[in-house]
Amino acid sequence: MNSSKNSATSTQTGALATLVSVFFFWGFLAASNSIFIPFCKKHFSLNQFESQLIDSAFYAAYYYGSFIVFLLSVWMNKDIINNWGLKNTIVYGLLLSVLGAALMIPAVGANSFPFILGAFFVVALGFSLQQTGANPFAILLGDPATGANRLNLGGSVNSIGTTLGPLIVAFVLFGSASAAEDATDVGKIKNLYILVGGLFALVAGFFYFSKKLPHGRSEGQFEHEEKATKALTIMTILVTVLFGAIFYRLSQSSSETSSAEPAAFDYPGLWLVVGLFVSIVAVLGLSYRSAQKNSEGWGAMRYPQLVLGMLGIFMYVGVEVAIGSNLGELLTQPEFGGLTEKDIAPYVSMYWGSLMIGRWAGSIAVFKPSKSLKTILLIVVPYLGFGFVLASNYFKDASSVSLLLPYAVCILFQIGGFFLGKDNPARTLLVFSVMAIIAMLVGLFTTQQVALFAFMSGGLFCSIMWPSIFALSIAGLGKHTGQGSAFLIMMILGGAIIPPLQGKLADLFNIHNSYWIAVACFAYLAFFAWRAKSILAAQGINYQSTSSPSGGAH
Repeated sequence: MNSSKNSATSTQTGALATLVSVFFFWGFLAASNSIFIPFCKKHFSLNQFESQLIDSAFYAAYYYGSFIVFLLSVWMNKDIINNWGLKNTIVYGLLLSVLGAALMIPAVGANSFPFILGAFFVVALGFSLQQTGANPFAILLGDPATGANRLNLGGSVNSIGTTLGPLIVAFVLFGSASAAEDATDVGKIKNLYILVGGLFALVAGFFYFSKKLPHGRSEGQFEHEEKATKALTIMTILVTVLFGAIFYRLSQSSSETSSAEPAAFDYPGLWLVVGLFVSIVAVLGLSYRSAQKNSEGWGAMRYPQLVLGMLGIFMYVGVEVAIGSNLGELLTQPEFGGLTEKDIAPYVSMYWGSLMIGRWAGSIAVFKPSKSLKTILLIVVPYLGFGFVLASNYFKDASSVSLLLPYAVCILFQIGGFFLGKDNPARTLLVFSVMAIIAMLVGLFTTQQVALFAFMSGGLFCSIMWPSIFALSIAGLGKHTGQGSAFLIMMILGGAIIPPLQGKLADLFNIHNSYWIAVACFAYLAFFAWRAKSILAAQGINYQSTSSPSGGAH
């Protein structure tokens, strides 16, 4: 009996360790796009807008994966994920990512940018299933009371992946090459995706053949509401048509070399990407207005905090990705160092590492330390995270550490934000949004290291936004909480739309001024923090603390 019990415990621990490795690769590949984008821009002679379509392919897959599962559940009148079980959902997602990694090999061989985008889409489509299953599955792998701790562990490991990803991928793509010709060998991507695909296949095999693991099925009826389904379907049709037009145009011109920067009225790509942004805002805005007049048939979307929060997640993921994905192009400008593609990795790593720093600090409250210990940890933990990022860069290029050391000053502002936020999600989101706006304005009106570090500090302020937006959005939803959570996850779509919108602004004006889009996104998040507090107060809800984990993917 004791032997069996110990074996079962070991199996759960092994499953958690394996599951956490999946969290790592989500962050690893997502953050690596910031290196891959300037690499592909140079290799395929793309403009900034076209290069940002890598993010579009990657993050649109999250939306489509979630929406397809939701639509199938509606048609079949049962929860597809619950029918499969969480374990099988993770396995199916892993196998789909293996397929995407396998497709990357012929895509690279064909030297086709549209084909590579397609492979990226399939990899991320698998990620959408993995994340749908992995977060609740982590709670099943032990005492439910400590489930939040396991999710925070996954989020922390994910952030390590976002920090190391740019450094490792930069080494794979550029190595120690000094010649520009060597740095544009797209064939180097093959080995990376052979390795990633093989690891995903091993993890899928582990979960599939581990018979002692829970399947993760629950009792309960699937609920859907006609008006909410119709609104999301209209949104999906609009997004699909506009993305289809963009990618069709790309495929038509993929063999041509981009030349001069296009003018606003001569280039349909501008209106297509603006149309994408307007479509999301318009559908959510009209849904918000309609649901307030008659809540019947809207399900979770009858709650104003949820609809405004959906747009909040859209803006948050979009700006987080856009800042990092356009950072490489910014660094190539003379006034920001004039770096080559192979020299930008330390700064990209520090940007994504900034999110890790904030998430480590944001996780302190979960362990309920005393007030005095918490004060000490809020100061020490961010600098431990900073030390980890510096150490990671040291092993790749020791000279980069001295370039990043002054960034320690920016971390002081983040620490101040935590003390001002006082673990209140609305207050924290407002404080960090205002700080982010100030940082973006400093970056826009200065140059050189001051501006660069100001833009990079956007990662510090983004770090705690996901749990704050999520907590405020689902507060008071009751039986609609699960549905509301699924709708929020769909809005990761922002990562597919806002980066190319910033890329288009960069092509029309310049990369420096394109960061005005970040100011606009953070301004909405500040508005949401203020508005959500009053909405919840009117409903008799005083949501004082954020108990939601920081999230595995963002």
